[in-house]
Amino acid sequence: MLEQVILFTIIMGFLISVLLSPIFIPFLRRLKFGQSIREEGPQSHLKKSGTPTMGGIMIIFSITITTIVMINKFSEISPEMFLLLFVTLGYGLLGFLDDYIKVAMKRNLGLTSKQKLIGQIVIAVIFYAVFHYYQFATTIRIPGTDVSFDLGWAYFILVVFMLVGGSNAVNLTDGLDGLLSGTAAIAFGAFAILAWNQSQYDIAIFSVAVAGAVLGFLVFNAHPAKVFMGDTGSLALGGAIVAIAILTKLEILLVIIGGVFVVETLSVILQVISFKTTGKRIFKMSPLHHHYELVGWSEWRVVVTFWTAGLLLAVLGIYIEVWL
Repeated sequence: MLEQVILFTIIMGFLISVLLSPIFIPFLRRLKFGQSIREEGPQSHLKKSGTPTMGGIMIIFSITITTIVMINKFSEISPEMFLLLFVTLGYGLLGFLDDYIKVAMKRNLGLTSKQKLIGQIVIAVIFYAVFHYYQFATTIRIPGTDVSFDLGWAYFILVVFMLVGGSNAVNLTDGLDGLLSGTAAIAFGAFAILAWNQSQYDIAIFSVAVAGAVLGFLVFNAHPAKVFMGDTGSLALGGAIVAIAILTKLEILLVIIGGVFVVETLSVILQVISFKTTGKRIFKMSPLHHHYELVGWSEWRVVVTFWTAGLLLAVLGIYIEVWL
């Protein structure tokens, strides 16, 4: 029975995204909600200017509807499910504001870094307040072992750091057609397996709903992309995957399963540090996916390589937790 629920969930999430896209993409185009391409980015990306963005709205809609329908039919809205939907919608709204300012108000940078950071922290604090109210465990466990540590009040700092850092890391990965959609589908699929293994079936259903939604979106986001998810989608996905890791007590394993997001972020950090301290750049451009573009890789080759890396890391994470 539960296996059928999981199958129906991923199919429903996929179909909502696929069926909604042909309606929503022309609507975005009529509103002239097109992506502005930074001049300092790869020159090959300039031709993408005007491609409809804010497609993350479709992803969030699919996730929300699929999750609520499936949970109401086969279970009930648990505190964990409330937290997952809150974070997804909260970060999605923040991303929507950022995208809206970019495309409607013609401010290419959207929200300022300070405004975005404050919004991310506020959502993270509310998440922890609800988390604390329901007395969820403040322990972290070493993957593949029974060794755990109770961080007590310090867990609050970890939660805020993970949600802010994780949402930004996923956001940085959204730079090529289909790159984030594919890596996110893989990562959420891995967490669905791990949540199932823990008998946290509501979290497994949510994870599968996300995987189905982004796979449906990928049909229109694969190269050459007909729509971009924008910060609306990337921030929502980043917040969601971090929340799943926290609620399944797989905080450390997130670094492995989300390894592509981690490496992308590290490439930016190292680039900035190197340039400010030595005046030299380590990479031709950061995040890392742009570096490979500039050394001559095709966009599709970069994307498939990163998908493959994400899949291998996901398998490694599952192996560590389930079979090690």
